[in-house]
Amino acid sequence: MMRRYEMTDLGLLYHFLGMAVIQIENCIFINQKKYALTLLSKFGLKQCKPLSTPLVASEKQCKDDGSELADENEYRQMVGSLLYLTATRPDIMFAASLLARFMHCPTKKHYGTAKRVLSGAFSWASVKQHSVALSTAEAEYVSASEATTQAVWLRFVLEDFGELQTEATPLMVDNTSAIAMTRNPVFHQKTKHINCRYHFIRDALQDGVVDLRDCKSEEQVADIFTKALPKDRFNYLRGLLDVKPVNNLEGSVEV
Repeated sequence: MMRRYEMTDLGLLYHFLGMAVIQIENCIFINQKKYALTLLSKFGLKQCKPLSTPLVASEKQCKDDGSELADENEYRQMVGSLLYLTATRPDIMFAASLLARFMHCPTKKHYGTAKRVLSGAFSWASVKQHSVALSTAEAEYVSASEATTQAVWLRFVLEDFGELQTEATPLMVDNTSAIAMTRNPVFHQKTKHINCRYHFIRDALQDGVVDLRDCKSEEQVADIFTKALPKDRFNYLRGLLDVKPVNNLEGSVEV
């Protein structure tokens, strides 16, 4: 890279923007252990017990949950800290994004959930759809279209760096009906009411920009970014993301 870009070799990277970098054979591990410990101390959670999942799968979060109001300033600080922590902990992305919806007038239940997420955090964004889908297939179709816009943007960025993408970007979709809707260019009864901007995915598919691939629901890693999951499934998907305890790394250094 030094032959192509103007830069200076400062040796191996160990720390960057509050993140520790551990480089071992065939692996680069990034973590925010020190930052997480600071947060636990700051919010009085140093003696907390580790939790297996950031959210309770059966528990729903809503604006008016009947509990008393919490300290808004402290809640915002905690949620903001959690959002920064997602840089190395993508498995808490959904929980942090969900809590961020209640920045105004948070309740003690919201605050308690934020503490749970932070307690569990010690041991890339999920965006809420702006349209109402009438079926599961339609919801998956809209989500795939939103993902396509991100794929196109990333391809432009890579092209600016001289890394032209010659092959279509694979897009994993766990709904065969949504895939069929995308491959069918005819605006039939089931899709005519969908906002036209979401049909952008059809052009991208025909132009070879993206390639829709069928993915089994149980193998859909994206689920960890969009919903609260039971312990076993959460741990399984987190493993697919290669999120691992820093203490399990051989040759790791104190961070």
